[in-house]
Amino acid sequence: MKYTEMTYTNKTEILKYPDHYVAVPVMVDDDGVLVNTDGKKLVPAGTIVGGKTKPVLSNLDEPVSKKNTQGTDANAAEGVLLNDVEVTFGKAAGAMLIHGFIAIDKLPEAPAVDAISVLKGIHFIK
Repeated sequence: MKYTEMTYTNKTEILKYPDHYVAVPVMVDDDGVLVNTDGKKLVPAGTIVGGKTKPVLSNLDEPVSKKNTQGTDANAAEGVLLNDVEVTFGKAAGAMLIHGFIAIDKLPEAPAVDAISVLKGIHFIK
């Protein structure tokens, strides 16, 4: 049995209108996620994601990874993580927003212009 001590903080609210959104359950991949100062691997809420090797919306068992890119790779963007997901011990469950209104100033990084154009059901609001 493994025991870990957790410290919780308030949830990062990325939604501009939290009463109007659609999210789907996803597995968040841990590859390439850096360890923070607390020794944890966190993928923050607001990260633009998509299927790691193929589209997750048509392959529900496909894990998601960061897909905030420009150019032809921007088509891999499929949604935005709704909440922080800890992947310290491997892949973990999360929720991917596919429709809704997001406060752009709450995102961990500015979304790529091409990624925004692919995410047609998501509206980024200042």
